[in-house]
Amino acid sequence: MAASAAGAASRQFLTGLIDPNQRKCSSSSQTLRFFCRRYQPCIMSMNGCKGSDQAGLLPVETIETRSLSPVPSPALAMDRLNSAIYQFKSEPPASASGIIRLQVPIQQQIDAIDWLHAQNNLLLSRCFFSNRSDSSDIFHSVDGNGNRNGSPKGASSLVSVAGVGSAVFFRRMDPFSYSDWKSIRRFLSDTSPLIRAYGGVRFDARSNMSSEWERFGSFYFMVPQVELDELEGSSMLATTVAWDESLSLPWEMAIDALQTTMRQLSSFVVNMRNERPKTFVVSKTDVPSKTYWELAVNRALQQIDRSNSELTKVVLARSSRVVTANDIAPTTWLKCLQVGKSKDNAYQFCLQPPNAPAFIGNTPEQLFHRKCLGLSSEALAGTRARGGSMAQDLQAELDLLSSPKDHLEFTIVRESIRKKLEAVCSSVMVEPKKVIKKLPRIQHLYAQLTGRLKCEDDEFVILASLHPTPAVCGSPREEARVFIAENDVQFDLP
Repeated sequence: MAASAAGAASRQFLTGLIDPNQRKCSSSSQTLRFFCRRYQPCIMSMNGCKGSDQAGLLPVETIETRSLSPVPSPALAMDRLNSAIYQFKSEPPASASGIIRLQVPIQQQIDAIDWLHAQNNLLLSRCFFSNRSDSSDIFHSVDGNGNRNGSPKGASSLVSVAGVGSAVFFRRMDPFSYSDWKSIRRFLSDTSPLIRAYGGVRFDARSNMSSEWERFGSFYFMVPQVELDELEGSSMLATTVAWDESLSLPWEMAIDALQTTMRQLSSFVVNMRNERPKTFVVSKTDVPSKTYWELAVNRALQQIDRSNSELTKVVLARSSRVVTANDIAPTTWLKCLQVGKSKDNAYQFCLQPPNAPAFIGNTPEQLFHRKCLGLSSEALAGTRARGGSMAQDLQAELDLLSSPKDHLEFTIVRESIRKKLEAVCSSVMVEPKKVIKKLPRIQHLYAQLTGRLKCEDDEFVILASLHPTPAVCGSPREEARVFIAENDVQFDLP
């Protein structure tokens, strides 16, 4: 037996952020949770993927960030932004397309989740992204005026970001393509590094889509209209307006949409407690059932053991549908995820298109990180629970390190990523090659891979090459995808 089939959480979406600074991207595979809310008509917003092929290749004419003077509170930041937007409206730019960010530093640290929770009454698109403590390179330091720089001197690290409304969003039902990537990139620039797109891409755009995923499409990214950036020791409130006459959203309509969103926002932020939601579970349904799950696992093992089979690993997924006695806000779950060391060891995120459920998650995994020509990725596989004592924890660690099955699974993941990096890098290093990565409740086998790109290709080439990794799909990737499509009891169905 080359490798056994493994259970996994939902792999329906890969989430991440697109960062214009030094052409950098961070993405990660995530756990699925859905939360529904009542629908209302969507406020005017622009789909950046709807333009002509020519428009999709050219950057917008204006990309700019304007910093206003610091204020002591969120309420004063709202007042300052509203005044700037009002003046802005009377002085329209001459360009036919563009994106402009107005930002106001706040002289106190506001928890981004608390701010997002204060906007729970809004039925707008929402996003949240929180960094891993050992990945400060993803969120570079920001100075007192809200400008990003590479030096920590006199600057604060960006801790997390929350956004509501979309200045521009990107969504299609077709698979995510290079032209879609370019449609996003045309609104981003190194000169305005805090204008970012947050979103996700489906695991397999060719499979059937259930109703809860329809609003996400095959992929969904958004540049927030209003954004709260939580820094170490301070914060920043920002608004972004995007317009493009070729996409049927001129300046006048874009600025009106921003003002409509601003009128709905609350500047009253209350610190949420890290408490479990006060509710109880009404019902829980696993899809597939245990019987069908075991049948699928046995089919996978039989396929792997066949002498003519190229399949060495396949990841089957299961969904648990839980009904609670009362609604629980996604921000409440996010706050619970940030208790203790969970916040330090994982990325937390929330993505919610308008009129859609919320997709939230908590993951330690980073698909890749790019800075100039430098590229890094991580291999994570094999799992053991943490021990109740130091002795038990050490025994679980030794058991994981010595397990032939887990070693083979981990090697498949690591070597697959290495080969993919070698295709785009002049050199690749694996260091450490195999160590234990301890998280608050579980521990994994871990390796870090670094390389130097041969040329400054777009991140899309790297993303298309790496995603999905064997850790969430299998190996070889296409054979595993085919097996999943034919044998997995799909829970992405009505």
